[in-house]
Amino acid sequence: MAKEKILVVDDEEDILELLKYNLNREGYKVVSASSGEKCLQKAASEKPDLIVLDLMLPGIDGLEVTKILKSDSKTLHIPIIMLTAKGEEADIVAGLELGADDYITKPFSPRILIARVRAVIRRKDKSKKDNDLETIQIHNILI
Repeated sequence: MAKEKILVVDDEEDILELLKYNLNREGYKVVSASSGEKCLQKAASEKPDLIVLDLMLPGIDGLEVTKILKSDSKTLHIPIIMLTAKGEEADIVAGLELGADDYITKPFSPRILIARVRAVIRRKDKSKKDNDLETIQIHNILI
């Protein structure tokens, strides 16, 4: 079975390469973007299973990208892990309250990032399975 597709978004090429290398090594299909605008385009066209998103991006920043993605019915279901150098409590709280599923500060451990990616995808898959349960109706009773 093919692994999930992950969109990684960062304006630093070395971070993008590190993310792509580690996620590919784990079997994930990886697409990348280097700006908020490109992230929004690829989120719509590629339909990723997860987005790893930097906050400090040229153009539209990561917080605004999150607001836009979470307000669009086509993308609101995509989990987001914020990966950023912004580690103040207010930044973390703002990111999570806007809809991020996890928040990791730079510098980061690739192994921890992979573990968190797996955890977020596992929660998404469990939620999807819970929503896919079959409903049976017998007369006036729903099961």
